[in-house]
Amino acid sequence: MPDALPTSAPAAPPPVSKGRVFLRRLLSFVLLWSVVLGAIFAGKNLFSEVLFLVLMLAIAGLGLKEFYDLVQKRGLGCFTGWGIVGGLVLMVSTFVFLEGWVVRYDQPAKANDFETGILILFVLGLCLRQFFSKTTVGLVAMSTTLLGLMYVPWLLNFIQKLHFFPAVNGAAVDGNFYILYFILVTKFSDVGAYVTGTLIGRHKMIPRISPGKTWEGFGGAIVVSTAASLLFAHLAGSRLYGMNLLHATALGVILSVAAVVGDLIESIFKREAGVKDSGSWFPGIGGMLDLMDSLLFNAPLMYLYLRHVLTR
Repeated sequence: MPDALPTSAPAAPPPVSKGRVFLRRLLSFVLLWSVVLGAIFAGKNLFSEVLFLVLMLAIAGLGLKEFYDLVQKRGLGCFTGWGIVGGLVLMVSTFVFLEGWVVRYDQPAKANDFETGILILFVLGLCLRQFFSKTTVGLVAMSTTLLGLMYVPWLLNFIQKLHFFPAVNGAAVDGNFYILYFILVTKFSDVGAYVTGTLIGRHKMIPRISPGKTWEGFGGAIVVSTAASLLFAHLAGSRLYGMNLLHATALGVILSVAAVVGDLIESIFKREAGVKDSGSWFPGIGGMLDLMDSLLFNAPLMYLYLRHVLTR
């Protein structure tokens, strides 16, 4: 009886080209943020406001769950349930306060004080939560849980503060246009870094953290982001209160640099956890954190610049 012919292993699928990966990332980003921005610009009515809150909660909840998954893959402890509940409570309470359903909201400082109170209660509850833990790694678990809350929902909460940004000095400041502005400038930074790094990138920035990032890509991020900032500021005109050539240039540089730093910070988390992506929700991108990494730090920077520079 003849010997059976050896069966060959199925051929591995060909690697996806960088161009196709980039298009998938761009499409996923456009689809998600089109829904979010659609809710933001749908007008002041109960349905659009609730839809905006639901979307923000979904982004925060998924991002926070992915962060705690990275923590656990790293072999560290955390209170996942307590952290997610605390993060969602932070988002909802800020929304309710800024919407004016509890007290009249007329000053940004009041919103910040209210948020600080929620954070104090969360830290206190986190300490009490350790009383019921069966582990002896309380310091690590409390630290990672708090870091997750500060990294995802607290930073993301500044988008809500921009959404509800009040009138200042008698001028109607529409924070929604600044949400659109900082998202576009941030993502053009990503595009500039990717295209420039792919075409002419030679010198690695921090290869032990992110082997693909180059100094040429970093320069491209700043140039493209600043150009996008200037163009959008010109097209938006008076809708971007207080914006001029100097501010558009400064914000283009600030937001592009912070976008790269935010991307690198998430790369540290993923590399320590030994994973390529934080999740698998979006084709070509990965998880929610992969989609949000460059936006998280730019939301508070945009809010602080709007509050303390453009409307001082």
